[in-house]
Amino acid sequence: MDTLAAAGIVHPFAIQELTLPLALAGTDIIGQARTGTGKTLGFGIPVIQKVLGPDEGADGRPQALIVVPTRELCVQVTNDLDRAGKGRRIRVLSVYGGRAYEPQTSALKSGVDVVVGTPGRLLDLARQRTLNLGNVATLVLDEADEMLDLGFLPDVERIVALLPAGRQTMLFSATMPGPVIALARRFMIRPVHVTAEQPDEGRTVPTTSQHVFRAHAMDKMEVLSRVLQAEGRSLSIVFVRTRRTADKVAEDLARRGFAAAPVHGDLGQGQREQALRAFRAGKVDVLVATDVAARGIDVGGVTHVINYQCPEDESVYLHRIGRTGRAGGSGVAVTFVDWDDLARWQLVNRALALPFDEPLETYSTSPHLFEALGIPSGSTGVLPRAARTRAGLAAEEIEDLGGGNRARRGRGTAAAAPERDADRPAARATAARSRSRRRTRGAGAAAAAAGLAEEASESETSELALETGDVTALDTVATTALDGAVDGIDVADLPDQELDADGTPARRRRRRRGGRGRSRAGAAVEGLDLIEADDDAEHAESA
Repeated sequence: MDTLAAAGIVHPFAIQELTLPLALAGTDIIGQARTGTGKTLGFGIPVIQKVLGPDEGADGRPQALIVVPTRELCVQVTNDLDRAGKGRRIRVLSVYGGRAYEPQTSALKSGVDVVVGTPGRLLDLARQRTLNLGNVATLVLDEADEMLDLGFLPDVERIVALLPAGRQTMLFSATMPGPVIALARRFMIRPVHVTAEQPDEGRTVPTTSQHVFRAHAMDKMEVLSRVLQAEGRSLSIVFVRTRRTADKVAEDLARRGFAAAPVHGDLGQGQREQALRAFRAGKVDVLVATDVAARGIDVGGVTHVINYQCPEDESVYLHRIGRTGRAGGSGVAVTFVDWDDLARWQLVNRALALPFDEPLETYSTSPHLFEALGIPSGSTGVLPRAARTRAGLAAEEIEDLGGGNRARRGRGTAAAAPERDADRPAARATAARSRSRRRTRGAGAAAAAAGLAEEASESETSELALETGDVTALDTVATTALDGAVDGIDVADLPDQELDADGTPARRRRRRRGGRGRSRAGAAVEGLDLIEADDDAEHAESA
């Protein structure tokens, strides 16, 4: 209690009041509450209370396991548990993909008390026999509906099979579809379903002000730029459906003067954490994210959430707007609905009983947009220079995670190419540049016309080069032979050709087939205007 009070947590939320007595008694729980209402500490406090610390007889094997669907949520839950268990020195370890295995395996060998992880990395460590789950007494499945959507439930079943039979199991989420409840009951023993809201309450947070506008796709960026200049706006999250749109919107906002950064699954883990750190530190005040971030961003001070693209369903909508108005605070949620998305939005609207069945048609110059969101009159699509006070994403360094961070697809490859070439061994690069094509066009005809015969010295040089593996020597011999073949050609030996007015042979173009590159010999022979054309071709041209 003293640790929580020091962190400013004094009054419990409804989900915490209902679940703490049951969880501390060892009862299996299915907990459901709106996003941002303290579910993490609803299971985190009982976990920290029941595990033993290193000074209390812990043997170093994990005593509690918390499974989460996303990396961002893994980091958030770990930080919350670290803060709650700080006074007892509880060792909490987060394991997820995108990071190197060595620090995680080293921490497991040194001993941990609570493990928070994503299903894929947990199974990998278990297969390596590095993660021993035989001593786990408490299992928590956080955001179970997202695991169902992402296809993680088979992995969860394999993880549960590695746990002792007499464990306590708790499942928490903001939405609880029927398949999740049915599956959870297979893992639980007489679970208690706790819902921390009244039956007549809406599923959205009442302190979040919601606005829905029908915006045209060609005008969305202009509308967004004006929304981001609303009075009282601080940190903001812009949600999109695709990774490409996240990059495009972030780049467009940066050109307009906003400190924006993208977060999506196509970025390396180091880049994702860099953007989130910059967002939490205030160096970036606009985060453009796909739904991968809707389950893992718990940042204080988020005042605005903008759905740049219409959410797929009511569950996605709830988790998106749940990034603001958290822990009893207030927030603003703005949703853009394109004409093509109107039918989808109406389904979401009816499912949540919202009063926005027919969103008002809105453009960047619409007076009701400025009035509803408190946008100063005269605001344009570009942020004034006087308001550009954020340091930006470049001010936050990328942490070297050692897990093979990958760059964005299709981005940065040209800049990275010189670095890759610089890392190559010099001998390999030299050999690649000195290698010549052995099969050339026109070299055979030139050699036959000149009656070229190999010299004995050249044969000896070639044999010596083959024995020593000197590719450069072989290339020199071949080049000398081909140059000699060209020099030995007499113009009188060439086929009869038409002459220009100055007596030089007329150049006749021949179509090159297949776009194949020319060798040195082919280029040299063509320089002498040696053109081979069969009789049929000449006859066709004369006709």
